Amino acid sequence: MAIKFQFNKTSLHDLNKQLKVRVRALPTLKNKESALRVEVKRAKDRVLELEQQLEQRITQYEYMVSLWGEFERDLIRVDDVKLGVIKIAGVRIPILHEVIFSVKDFSIFARPFWYSEGVEILKELAKVGIESEFYIEKVRLLDYARKKTTQKVNLYEKVQIPGYEAAIMKIKRFLEDEENLSKSSMKIVKKRYDNMEVES
Repeated sequence: MAIKFQFNKTSLHDLNKQLKVRVRALPTLKNKESALRVEVKRAKDRVLELEQQLEQRITQYEYMVSLWGEFERDLIRVDDVKLGVIKIAGVRIPILHEVIFSVKDFSIFARPFWYSEGVEILKELAKVGIESEFYIEKVRLLDYARKKTTQKVNLYEKVQIPGYEAAIMKIKRFLEDEENLSKSSMKIVKKRYDNMEVES
Protein backbone atom coordinates (compact mmCIF):
# COMPACT_ATOMS: atom_id res chain seq x y z
CA MET A 1 0.00 0.00 0.00
CA ALA A 2 1.59 3.23 -1.16
CA ILE A 3 1.14 6.06 1.30
CA LYS A 4 0.40 9.36 -0.38
CA PHE A 5 2.17 12.38 1.05
CA GLN A 6 3.67 15.72 0.17
CA PHE A 7 7.05 17.07 1.14
CA ASN A 8 5.85 19.66 3.66
CA LYS A 9 5.32 20.06 7.41
CA THR A 10 1.53 19.66 7.21
CA SER A 11 1.89 16.28 5.54
CA LEU A 12 4.55 15.33 8.10
CA HIS A 13 2.18 16.26 10.95
CA ASP A 14 -0.70 14.25 9.41
CA LEU A 15 1.50 11.18 8.88
CA ASN A 16 2.77 11.36 12.47
CA LYS A 17 -0.82 11.51 13.68
CA GLN A 18 -1.82 8.48 11.58
CA LEU A 19 1.25 6.56 12.77
CA LYS A 20 0.44 7.25 16.44
CA VAL A 21 -3.14 6.02 15.96
CA ARG A 22 -1.92 2.74 14.47
CA VAL A 23 0.87 2.23 17.00
CA ARG A 24 -1.61 2.83 19.85
CA ALA A 25 -4.24 0.50 18.32
CA LEU A 26 -1.84 -2.37 17.58
CA PRO A 27 -1.56 -3.80 21.15
CA THR A 28 -5.35 -3.70 21.55
CA LEU A 29 -5.80 -5.51 18.24
CA LYS A 30 -3.22 -8.12 19.23
CA ASN A 31 -5.02 -8.69 22.54
CA LYS A 32 -8.35 -9.00 20.72
CA GLU A 33 -6.82 -11.48 18.29
CA SER A 34 -5.40 -13.67 21.08
CA ALA A 35 -8.70 -13.51 23.03
CA LEU A 36 -10.61 -14.57 19.92
CA ARG A 37 -8.11 -17.36 19.25
CA VAL A 38 -8.66 -18.69 22.80
CA GLU A 39 -12.46 -18.45 22.43
CA VAL A 40 -12.38 -20.25 19.05
CA LYS A 41 -10.34 -23.07 20.62
CA ARG A 42 -12.72 -23.27 23.59
CA ALA A 43 -15.79 -23.33 21.32
CA LYS A 44 -14.26 -26.02 19.05
CA ASP A 45 -13.49 -28.14 22.11
CA ARG A 46 -17.10 -27.73 23.28
CA VAL A 47 -18.41 -28.78 19.83
CA LEU A 48 -16.31 -31.97 19.99
CA GLU A 49 -17.45 -32.60 23.55
CA LEU A 50 -21.13 -32.20 22.59
CA GLU A 51 -20.76 -34.42 19.52
CA GLN A 52 -19.14 -37.13 21.64
CA GLN A 53 -21.84 -36.71 24.27
CA LEU A 54 -24.54 -37.11 21.58
CA GLU A 55 -22.86 -40.23 20.16
CA GLN A 56 -22.49 -41.74 23.64
CA ARG A 57 -26.14 -41.14 24.45
CA ILE A 58 -27.29 -42.55 21.12
CA THR A 59 -25.18 -45.71 21.63
CA GLN A 60 -26.41 -45.87 25.23
CA TYR A 61 -29.99 -46.16 23.93
CA GLU A 62 -29.27 -48.48 20.97
CA TYR A 63 -30.80 -51.41 22.81
CA MET A 64 -34.12 -49.57 22.54
CA VAL A 65 -33.99 -49.20 18.72
CA SER A 66 -36.75 -51.72 18.13
CA LEU A 67 -38.95 -49.88 20.61
CA TRP A 68 -38.57 -46.53 18.84
CA GLY A 69 -40.68 -47.95 16.00
CA GLU A 70 -43.68 -47.88 18.35
CA PHE A 71 -43.04 -44.23 19.17
CA GLU A 72 -45.34 -41.65 17.54
CA ARG A 73 -43.28 -39.38 15.25
CA ASP A 74 -45.23 -36.21 16.06
CA LEU A 75 -45.37 -36.83 19.80
CA ILE A 76 -42.64 -34.32 20.63
CA ARG A 77 -41.81 -31.08 18.85
CA VAL A 78 -39.39 -28.17 19.39
CA ASP A 79 -41.60 -25.10 19.79
CA ASP A 80 -39.02 -22.44 20.48
CA VAL A 81 -35.36 -21.87 21.12
CA LYS A 82 -34.71 -18.99 23.53
CA LEU A 83 -31.61 -17.07 22.54
CA GLY A 84 -29.45 -14.43 24.07
CA VAL A 85 -26.50 -12.42 22.83
CA ILE A 86 -23.16 -11.92 24.50
CA LYS A 87 -20.12 -9.97 23.41
CA ILE A 88 -16.80 -11.74 23.26
CA ALA A 89 -13.89 -9.43 22.42
CA GLY A 90 -16.34 -7.04 20.75
CA VAL A 91 -18.06 -9.75 18.68
CA ARG A 92 -21.79 -10.37 19.20
CA ILE A 93 -22.38 -14.10 19.66
CA PRO A 94 -25.76 -15.85 20.07
CA ILE A 95 -26.11 -18.09 23.10
CA LEU A 96 -28.66 -20.75 23.87
CA HIS A 97 -30.77 -20.10 26.96
CA GLU A 98 -33.52 -22.68 26.66
CA VAL A 99 -35.14 -25.13 24.28
CA ILE A 100 -38.93 -25.29 24.63
CA PHE A 101 -40.62 -28.53 23.65
CA SER A 102 -44.27 -29.38 23.28
CA VAL A 103 -45.41 -32.93 23.92
CA LYS A 104 -48.68 -34.21 22.50
CA ASP A 105 -50.95 -35.67 25.15
CA PHE A 106 -50.86 -39.44 25.43
CA SER A 107 -52.32 -41.93 27.86
CA ILE A 108 -49.67 -43.42 30.10
CA PHE A 109 -51.98 -46.39 30.66
CA ALA A 110 -52.54 -47.11 26.96
CA ARG A 111 -48.85 -46.74 26.08
CA PRO A 112 -45.86 -48.89 27.08
CA PHE A 113 -44.26 -48.09 30.47
CA TRP A 114 -41.10 -46.67 28.84
CA TYR A 115 -42.99 -44.00 26.85
CA SER A 116 -42.50 -41.21 29.44
CA GLU A 117 -38.82 -42.02 29.73
CA GLY A 118 -38.57 -42.07 25.91
CA VAL A 119 -39.96 -38.53 25.75
CA GLU A 120 -37.29 -37.33 28.21
CA ILE A 121 -34.55 -39.15 26.27
CA LEU A 122 -35.65 -37.47 23.02
CA LYS A 123 -35.72 -34.06 24.71
CA GLU A 124 -32.23 -34.61 26.04
CA LEU A 125 -30.87 -35.75 22.65
CA ALA A 126 -32.54 -32.85 20.82
CA LYS A 127 -31.18 -30.33 23.33
CA VAL A 128 -27.62 -31.65 22.96
CA GLY A 129 -27.96 -31.58 19.15
CA ILE A 130 -29.29 -28.01 19.15
CA GLU A 131 -26.57 -26.86 21.56
CA SER A 132 -23.98 -28.46 19.29
CA GLU A 133 -25.35 -26.49 16.31
CA PHE A 134 -25.12 -23.26 18.33
CA TYR A 135 -21.50 -23.92 19.17
CA ILE A 136 -20.73 -24.66 15.52
CA GLU A 137 -22.22 -21.24 14.63
CA LYS A 138 -20.26 -19.65 17.50
CA VAL A 139 -17.04 -21.14 16.11
CA ARG A 140 -17.88 -19.79 12.65
CA LEU A 141 -18.58 -16.25 13.92
CA LEU A 142 -15.56 -16.14 16.23
CA ASP A 143 -13.22 -17.57 13.60
CA TYR A 144 -14.41 -15.01 11.04
CA ALA A 145 -13.81 -12.17 13.53
CA ARG A 146 -10.39 -13.60 14.41
CA LYS A 147 -9.37 -13.77 10.74
CA LYS A 148 -10.47 -10.16 10.20
CA THR A 149 -8.55 -9.04 13.29
CA THR A 150 -5.45 -10.97 12.19
CA GLN A 151 -5.64 -9.27 8.79
CA LYS A 152 -5.85 -5.87 10.46
CA VAL A 153 -2.91 -6.67 12.79
CA ASN A 154 -0.82 -7.78 9.80
CA LEU A 155 -1.86 -4.70 7.81
CA TYR A 156 -0.82 -2.37 10.64
CA GLU A 157 2.29 -4.27 11.66
CA LYS A 158 3.74 -5.21 8.27
CA VAL A 159 2.42 -2.58 5.88
CA GLN A 160 1.05 0.64 7.31
CA ILE A 161 3.34 1.32 10.29
CA PRO A 162 6.56 0.68 8.28
CA GLY A 163 5.06 2.65 5.36
CA TYR A 164 4.26 5.67 7.53
CA GLU A 165 7.69 5.49 9.18
CA ALA A 166 9.41 5.43 5.78
CA ALA A 167 7.28 8.33 4.49
CA ILE A 168 8.01 10.38 7.62
CA MET A 169 11.73 9.72 7.23
CA LYS A 170 11.65 10.84 3.56
CA ILE A 171 9.81 14.05 4.44
CA LYS A 172 12.22 14.81 7.33
CA ARG A 173 15.25 14.27 5.09
CA PHE A 174 13.74 16.42 2.36
CA LEU A 175 12.96 19.23 4.83
CA GLU A 176 16.45 18.98 6.36
CA ASP A 177 18.05 19.10 2.90
CA GLU A 178 15.88 22.07 1.99
CA GLU A 179 16.86 23.84 5.23
CA ASN A 180 20.56 23.10 4.65
CA LEU A 181 20.35 24.43 1.09
CA SER A 182 18.59 27.53 2.35
CA LYS A 183 21.28 28.11 4.99
CA SER A 184 24.04 27.50 2.45
CA SER A 185 22.52 29.93 -0.01
CA MET A 186 22.11 32.52 2.76
CA LYS A 187 25.79 32.09 3.69
CA ILE A 188 26.81 32.52 0.06
CA VAL A 189 24.68 35.64 -0.29
CA LYS A 190 26.06 37.03 2.97
CA LYS A 191 29.64 36.27 1.91
CA ARG A 192 29.08 38.05 -1.43
CA TYR A 193 27.51 40.97 0.37
CA ASP A 194 30.49 41.15 2.80
CA ASN A 195 32.95 40.94 -0.11
CA MET A 196 31.10 43.76 -1.88
CA GLU A 197 31.32 45.92 1.26
CA VAL A 198 35.06 45.24 1.63
CA GLU A 199 35.69 46.18 -2.00
CA SER A 200 33.79 49.44 -1.65
